[in-house]
Amino acid sequence: RAKAYRVDPVPNAPGEFFAYIAYDLDLFEGGSIANLTASIIGNVFGFKPLKALRLEDMHLPVAYVKTFQGPATGIMVERERLNCYGRPLLGATVKPKLGLSGRNYGRVVYEALKGGLDFTKDDENINSQPFMHWRDRFLYCMEAVNRASAATGEVKGTYLNITAGTMEEMYARAEFAKSLGSVIVMIDLVIGYTAIQSMARWARDNDMILHLHRAGHSTYTRQRSHGVSFRVIAKWMRLAGVDHLHAGTVVGKLEG
Repeated sequence: RAKAYRVDPVPNAPGEFFAYIAYDLDLFEGGSIANLTASIIGNVFGFKPLKALRLEDMHLPVAYVKTFQGPATGIMVERERLNCYGRPLLGATVKPKLGLSGRNYGRVVYEALKGGLDFTKDDENINSQPFMHWRDRFLYCMEAVNRASAATGEVKGTYLNITAGTMEEMYARAEFAKSLGSVIVMIDLVIGYTAIQSMARWARDNDMILHLHRAGHSTYTRQRSHGVSFRVIAKWMRLAGVDHLHAGTVVGKLEG
């Protein structure tokens, strides 16, 4: 059973408390984000006696952390593949993007990379809509990457979003991206924890970098008194094995 071993009042917030809770390690299946989240947030958030509950942080034993594969590459490998050192990597998302054809989308990618960006990326809801099939986008984007690299003499890249309705379709899109010469693919948080871990394993096995878009996180991270802190989401995703995570601005979406 879980044990609450410390309770502290929240400063300047009457009736709110920080509760520190310890769990026995044997309660969890190793290497499973699905089991971890089902155990920690599965039912307790719906308990009627609780008016609100927020998971602010988690401290995980090293023995448990080692049951997860974790990120396969990280920033140094990406720097090696972009041949870029000594400065921040500079990238951007194509916006506005809905309604663009694959050809026009690729044209935007080319102009952005030629103009000085190290990489571009798909947005979370660019998948395979009638106006731009995923295969067309991949082809035009990788053509843009190769043309921009030739024009600038620099290594360029683009994050191709392989998010789809089934694991089989995501694997197919990932394989196609790899066959075109891409070294990185991206997925959305909304595909689910098990799917994220599965794609992370594929990325490790295929020597690909995996980027995760935070799509959907604000449904449970935005409220100050209820939900899950983004700090916790970041830790879960690191355990799952994504190489880096879309974080957004410090002050909030479309602010600052």
